[in-house]
Amino acid sequence: MFFVADVERAERFYLDMLGFRRDWPADSEVWTVRQVSHGECEIILCQDTRSDRARLFIELTAEAFADLHREFTERGVPVRETWWGYDCMEVLDPDGNALLFPKSD
Repeated sequence: MFFVADVERAERFYLDMLGFRRDWPADSEVWTVRQVSHGECEIILCQDTRSDRARLFIELTAEAFADLHREFTERGVPVRETWWGYDCMEVLDPDGNALLFPKSD
């Protein structure tokens, strides 16, 4: 679960920039909690006034990592190289929550 200041803004980032899809609620329903997914990765976005940040460590095969890196590059997603026990690709959402993808050997 990622806490976000504006669930609409966060959802747009995950859908439009990262290629996630909306799982729930239905498009016609207005909630301050949403679930989005990309493949087998599911994230709950919860609108809240908390200012803390979260990290999600997502391990992929070498092929899936390359495909995702290419997809992010094509979409213009800002990524950076970082170290978090491994060389990783990091993506920050608008609220500073981090998605970390370790590079496979």
